[in-house]
Amino acid sequence: MELLVATRNAGKLKEIRRLLGDLGIEVKGLDAFPELPEVEEDGDTFAANAIKKAETVAALTGLATLADDSGLEVAELGGQPGVRSARYAGEQATDADNNRKLLAALAGVPAERRQGAFRCAMALARPGQESRVFHGRVEGIMLDAARGDGGFGYDPLFLVREYGKTMAELPLDVKNRISHRGQALRQVVEFLRGE
Repeated sequence: MELLVATRNAGKLKEIRRLLGDLGIEVKGLDAFPELPEVEEDGDTFAANAIKKAETVAALTGLATLADDSGLEVAELGGQPGVRSARYAGEQATDADNNRKLLAALAGVPAERRQGAFRCAMALARPGQESRVFHGRVEGIMLDAARGDGGFGYDPLFLVREYGKTMAELPLDVKNRISHRGQALRQVVEFLRGE
C-alpha cells in the first residue's frame, strides 16, 4: 500500500515512517509532489485543518492521504497557541521565533500554572470515501528555557513529567510511543490493520 502524508516537515515524516514501517506501507511525503499547492490551514480546530489537507491532497493525487494538524495548547494562555502553533509568531515564523514568543508570554508565570498539552488530529482520506479522524494528546509543563536538541517545534520547552525530560531530550522511540502524534498514528495503524 502507498500512503501519501500531506506534509513537507521532515521531522513529522521521520516519525510517521518509523511507526508505519512494520506494516509494509510505502510512505511518501509532499516532497514527491512539488507541483501540489500548499493547503491553507484556515480551520478553527485541529480536526478541520487535518480533514481539509487530507481531502484536498487525496483529490489532487488520487492517493490515500494522511494529514495531521497538531499543536500546543497552554492553559494559562487560554489554549494558545492552539491551531496557530506553527504561525504563533507570524506567518514565516521559525521554531525559534515561536519558542521566544511563548517564553515571553509565560514570563513570570509560576511553574504550577504552566500546564500545556500537545494535541493532534490525524485525518485519513481516500478519494470517494468518508474521511476518518484520529486524536492524540499528551500533557506536560512548559519550561522557562529550552532543553534538548531533538525533535522540533515546541519540543525543547515541553517537559514530560513522567520522564523528567523534554520531548527534545527523549529518544525518538520513546517520543513516538507517548506523543500526541504517536497516539493518533497508532489508531490509524490499528484501523488499517483491521481492513
